[in-house]
Amino acid sequence: MTSQRLDTLTSWYADWKGLRVAVLGLSVTGFSVADTLAELGAEVLVVSETADEEYARLVPVIGARLWTGALDTVPQHLADFAPEVIVASPGFAPGHPLISWARDAGIALWGDIELAWRVRDKVTRPDGTPAEWVLITGTNGKTTTARLTASMLVAGGLRAAPVGNIGTPVLDAVRDPNGFDALVVELSSHQLWYLGLQDGPAPLSPHAAVCLNLADDHLEWHGSFEAYRDAKAHVYDNTRVACVYNKADAATRAMVEDAEVVEGARAIGFDLGVPGPSDLGVVDGILVDRAFLEDRRTSALELTTVSELAELGLAAPHVAANILAAAALARSLDVAPADIRDALRGFRLDPHRIEVVAQHAGVTWVDDSKATNPHAAASSLTAYPGAVWIVGGLLKGVDIATLVSERGAGAKAAIVIGTDRTAILAAFERHAPAVPVWEVDDAETEEVMTRVVELAAGIARDGDVVLLAPAAASFDQFSSYADRGRRFAAAVKERIGTGAGDEHDAVAGPSDPDDTA
Repeated sequence: MTSQRLDTLTSWYADWKGLRVAVLGLSVTGFSVADTLAELGAEVLVVSETADEEYARLVPVIGARLWTGALDTVPQHLADFAPEVIVASPGFAPGHPLISWARDAGIALWGDIELAWRVRDKVTRPDGTPAEWVLITGTNGKTTTARLTASMLVAGGLRAAPVGNIGTPVLDAVRDPNGFDALVVELSSHQLWYLGLQDGPAPLSPHAAVCLNLADDHLEWHGSFEAYRDAKAHVYDNTRVACVYNKADAATRAMVEDAEVVEGARAIGFDLGVPGPSDLGVVDGILVDRAFLEDRRTSALELTTVSELAELGLAAPHVAANILAAAALARSLDVAPADIRDALRGFRLDPHRIEVVAQHAGVTWVDDSKATNPHAAASSLTAYPGAVWIVGGLLKGVDIATLVSERGAGAKAAIVIGTDRTAILAAFERHAPAVPVWEVDDAETEEVMTRVVELAAGIARDGDVVLLAPAAASFDQFSSYADRGRRFAAAVKERIGTGAGDEHDAVAGPSDPDDTA
């Protein structure tokens, strides 16, 4: 009976009243889920290890209940509640005891994206249809591409917003009384894993979708690279118009080839090479579209130029690739090339994404703290070959040896930080022994970046770049990648302000036992 009832819940205006739903986690996503379900009239129990004070105060206000405590076993309170549906926040991994219990018990298991798709008709466009969804995932570049796509859509006259993993829950956008023409939904592999569990009567069917790239990440959450890849591939499920993929990444092409899509959906490729008739790419320094025009076999539409992107600080190869991916998504919704160009002229990268924080005494200091995995760091090192590379943190189960061999070997020097230093030091010793390596073993958050900058200032010379591209998560020593980047920038500015960086300091060489790899 429960399964039959759930099959009817594919609209905001369906009968949700009395449905028993357990919501796992009380972060911004978890609260958006609880708030939505309570508004629909469901009976809601929020279960969380801890709870933000403000969210905890609001849960009873919206008409839901809250239980907090250890979740290493199934709380009796949850078992007694006997949920018909469990909606889990993205942090709950497949092997979590509560997720295993739900699957073994046959309880319907959703993520916030599934719920949002089911109730997306709360606010509709003038023609009575819900907003179009454009999905974006990938190991790296998701947020930048989501912001780019939304900016292009807005420049084209559409009411659009970037939502999802970018920070604003999809459910908040779905319930916005002003409504949208399109939602640009950034999806993490965690959200896609939950989406892949669904086989209901009205599966999510986006207008367009892209997987930007694929490399090792979050293996501790998924359990294997294959599981991570399979989760990412769900982004293309049931796509109706455009499956955008990276021609430079064979894994994304394979995802499109294997995807079950709506008949008529097209595969649209992008990369920095000369494009084919259904691709976007670069010809003689011009970014062009050869996919969304009638005479695409013999002509192309100009979007912008590499020189103009350079003036805007957007010419790094991986950023240019993100621009092409975003343009493909925007063109699938009929945004004109001129509007795309206008959007780019007003676009700025988020902080901590290849951000130049200072230029002093001939040295450029670059904060790419957002490079939290090897794939992202590889892009940074490609943009800044020969840099003094600051690397390290929590590796999340990922092997860094390939990055060190292929990109790190070209660094002028490496400064290694973080909890997982041993693996990084061993990788340099084996794969890049000619690169001078210094180790920062300061454990206190307040001291790490001060020591990093002190070392880097002694190594870098006129014309050099000092690049923070950690290839690792930040939570071992910092509260977030943003905190890590801010502390790096502050340490740089403090050093410049005191004049300590005017003269290049002598630093201990790799033979010094206090700093050696």
